[in-house]
Formats: sequence, structure tokens, C-alpha cells
Amino acid sequence: MKIINRLENPRYILSSGTQVREEDFGLLFYTMKGPRLYFLSSGSLLAPSFFEGKRSLEQWIQMNRKGPAPENPMKKIRKVLAQLTEKGVIIEC
Repeated sequence: MKIINRLENPRYILSSGTQVREEDFGLLFYTMKGPRLYFLSSGSLLAPSFFEGKRSLEQWIQMNRKGPAPENPMKKIRKVLAQLTEKGVIIEC
């Protein structure tokens, strides 16, 4: 049961050689693989500490917001997290 839960609610950490910092629009990722810059337009929904891998996106939002996050931005954030995982910027765990 825990394996299924983890697949449905993954956690994320930064790949080796990747740094993240908070900007007005959300998060900016810099990776030594390239070097390349990646943007995650998350507004104030995420912080760099999200990528310590301690909480899933849903757990993070519940802990850091009063009430649920708007669904449309959450869908976009999930999509970008998947893209960053595919590019090797972050690791799903």
C-alpha cells in the first residue's frame, strides 16, 4: 500500500549539480548539465525547501496554505514537475 501511495504522491529532490532559488514568479533552477535555466511559475505555492524530498506536493500545499490550492495552477505545477524530472533537473522519489 505504501508503494502505491508514493507513486500517486511522489516527493522530489534536486539532481546533483542543480540549484534552485526563489523568484517573484516562482522558482528558478540552474543545472550544471548544459548549463541551463528552468523556470517553475508557481508563485508562492512552492519554496526551494520543497525539494528536500520530505513531502509530496499535496502534503506541502496542505501544510503551507490555508485551504486547498486552486486546481488549475496545481495541474500546471504537476506537469512542470514531470517535465523537470524527464530532463533530469529533479528526481522523483
